[in-house]
Amino acid sequence: MTLYQVYDTMVGLADLERSEKMAAYMRHQFDFLGIPAPLRRQQEKTAFKAAKQTKMVDWDFIDHCWQSNYREHQYFGIDYLVAMEPFLIAVDLAKIEQLVITKAWWDSVDALSEVVRKLVCRLSALKVEMLRWSLDDNLWLRRVAILHQLLQKEQMDEPLLEEILVNNLGSSEFFINKAIGWTLRDYAKTNPQWVQDFLLRYQTSLAPLTVREASKYL
Repeated sequence: MTLYQVYDTMVGLADLERSEKMAAYMRHQFDFLGIPAPLRRQQEKTAFKAAKQTKMVDWDFIDHCWQSNYREHQYFGIDYLVAMEPFLIAVDLAKIEQLVITKAWWDSVDALSEVVRKLVCRLSALKVEMLRWSLDDNLWLRRVAILHQLLQKEQMDEPLLEEILVNNLGSSEFFINKAIGWTLRDYAKTNPQWVQDFLLRYQTSLAPLTVREASKYL
């Protein structure tokens, strides 16, 4: 099936009971079809295999997904971007930026951070954009900047990490403080001394939530 055929097929898989539960979990910010992730990905599989053969990202299709009232269609668009990440180019980051801030909530934002992580890792010149995002008024762009080096382990760019985190210290925003703690917690598995030193250096500016998260593996 093509991407658009899978998109249309999803509507036929709607489950009202499950959709109500999914909407409630996301604080009723979006309408859901009620399709569980494993079933959605099963539907996507064949379409992604064909899409990869084109070696070109269909941004019109992604826009189509974002125009949908159903959240699973945005998930579909994100899954497509993850699959097609090797074919993204530097200018595509600006398009991803618009996706981050449109119909934004933690579910789409955190999933898009995976795409950003892989893209910036592959195209290191885009690190400067992560610094810009870390200072943006939009909290979701700042969250992606904070999270984009998750799982980097020994490849972590520590100066970049510190600058991005420092740019966001003193925030009262839950999603920012949680992200800082999450990132530090993850890196503590690789370099606990660096994380301990960071917590000590900036202890007066760190939210209690951040410290709790960051200290889990120390």
